[in-house]
Amino acid sequence: MKRKPGSKKLELSESPYRDLEFLESVEGRTLRILSEYVWPMARLEKQKVDSTILFLGSAKASPASSDSILYKYYWEAEELAYRITKWGMTLKPRGRKYVVCTGGGPGIMEAANRGASRAGGKSIGMNISLPQPQPANTFISPDLCFTFHYFFMRKFWLMYKAKAVIAFPGGFGTLDEFFEIITLLQTGKVSQKEVLLILYGKDYWEKVINFQALVNFGAITREDLNLFTICSAPEQTFNFLKKKLPEMN
Repeated sequence: MKRKPGSKKLELSESPYRDLEFLESVEGRTLRILSEYVWPMARLEKQKVDSTILFLGSAKASPASSDSILYKYYWEAEELAYRITKWGMTLKPRGRKYVVCTGGGPGIMEAANRGASRAGGKSIGMNISLPQPQPANTFISPDLCFTFHYFFMRKFWLMYKAKAVIAFPGGFGTLDEFFEIITLLQTGKVSQKEVLLILYGKDYWEKVINFQALVNFGAITREDLNLFTICSAPEQTFNFLKKKLPEMN
């Protein structure tokens, strides 16, 4: 149909994927969730990340506060991440297996990214947007730095490529992530042949969680205590991983 002379040209509406008002609306939530699934997948594939080692732990651990109980755990996480990264870089495909991954923030997360950086390898940081911003630490590889809006999508990607999860001493966030992972192992949604779960710091974890009481009350079975391993030194943990990881699927 020909436009009549003098009539105004029809203005095309903006494409929906360019419409920020729509994308940030309730109706656009499904697309936002989907983007937090596809976006990390594309970037991890581009960087050819084959598998990861996930470090969990307190954001309050500081490399400077030597009088803090958490101080030693910061530097032990740094040393362990260094050893894992050095080893991973000798394996094929080089630098793509057992890549250190963290929640991207300060504390134990920073320590693990720092250790990987000292070893000359790449590491991943999967940060979360919070009302009180948590800036990504500076040791994350720039092309592997992510910020999520949805906690559940962040948890998915923290776990998805992990061959081992190492939970250092931490607070509510660390406990939340630990219990979610151990529930997946207990229910068989994730196999122990696929993921190793390590609690780092015997003194801390035996005081914070009374696993034996859970057994005594009948809330879990004695066999459930085999779902995780407790380690308390970087060398011990590294030797355990170096022995067990090659045996896994």
